[in-house]
Amino acid sequence: MNIIVLVIIAVTCIISYMGLNNIQLFEKYKFNINAINSKKEYIRLVSSAFLHADFMHLFFNMLSLYFFQGVVIHFFGSIGFLIIYFGSMILGNLFSLLIYKNQPWYSAIGASGAVSGIIFASIAMAPNEISVNFLPGWLFGTLYFGYSVYMMLNPKQWDNLGHSAHLGGAFFGLVFSIAMHPDLAINNFLYLGIMSLPLLYLSYEIFVKKKIG
Repeated sequence: MNIIVLVIIAVTCIISYMGLNNIQLFEKYKFNINAINSKKEYIRLVSSAFLHADFMHLFFNMLSLYFFQGVVIHFFGSIGFLIIYFGSMILGNLFSLLIYKNQPWYSAIGASGAVSGIIFASIAMAPNEISVNFLPGWLFGTLYFGYSVYMMLNPKQWDNLGHSAHLGGAFFGLVFSIAMHPDLAINNFLYLGIMSLPLLYLSYEIFVKKKIG
């Protein structure tokens, strides 16, 4: 595994563990609409991605990152990986900031936006070369986004995950991939289209039906 990816996973695990055992730290650095808009605490756009709701949430995000990072490193290099990871993270949280701007109480945590960008970028390059639990990468990605969209549209009181960040993160990963390798992305358009279906439905619910925000 690339050393940069290893460091990100290690740092995320350490900070997530600290946050789960220190409520003050967790509250200070989680994504929160009021803290960002009113108090200008923009560090939360990044710090929230290093916090997780529980060990299962952390494991699922880091496992997804582990499976998909190799293709991204291969096609975009370490610098490209960092651009996609942090670009998707920030854009995903900015998107959450936009759609929840009228809900100052809204909070979220997790690396979902960043991981979404990595997943979309890898599928754009090599949809069938990745296998996750015997599932082809593009199918796993579709299920990953489908679950996130369902949870976002059917929020649970106990759910504090940043599902909305998936859309912004996925968008950044896809656009970056097309910009860097347009021929490959176009060749894999069918897989990207299938994987985009949950996110397209989410866009419809947000921008047409105004169900969220």
